[in-house]
Amino acid sequence: MTAMLPALAGANVIYGLGMLELGITFDFAQLVIDNEIAEMIKHVVKGIDVNDYTMATNVIKEVGVGKEFVTNMHTFDNFRKVQSSTTLFDRRMREGWEEMGGKDLLERATEKAKYILENHKPDPLPAGTDVLIDDILAEAAEEEGVK
Repeated sequence: MTAMLPALAGANVIYGLGMLELGITFDFAQLVIDNEIAEMIKHVVKGIDVNDYTMATNVIKEVGVGKEFVTNMHTFDNFRKVQSSTTLFDRRMREGWEEMGGKDLLERATEKAKYILENHKPDPLPAGTDVLIDDILAEAAEEEGVK
């Protein structure tokens, strides 16, 4: 979570996703975990809208001090907008987590990384991109005197 403070200060690059041991080692499961954390950081940096609707003072007056707001339709309509979503971090109680197999974060991340590696089909590069890259590499090699 060391990326949170720089992000809040305005940095727009998060470095080191998937890296372990000061960058000596790279791990796809760690990349998946770090990506999820980066998404949470982006959610925080985006901020929360503060206006009459989101403050819901009318709902607070209607429900009353000390009462519960979870079953109120306003809460139901809006809680997903302010709570970050996650596919890896399990927010269930232990009993529910165990009933669903009890996989820990690393197990879920490893499965997701494996799925992505086996199933992702990247969009093809535009026609001629390979020639452009070859030209750039040849020009750089010539500038550096590499044959």
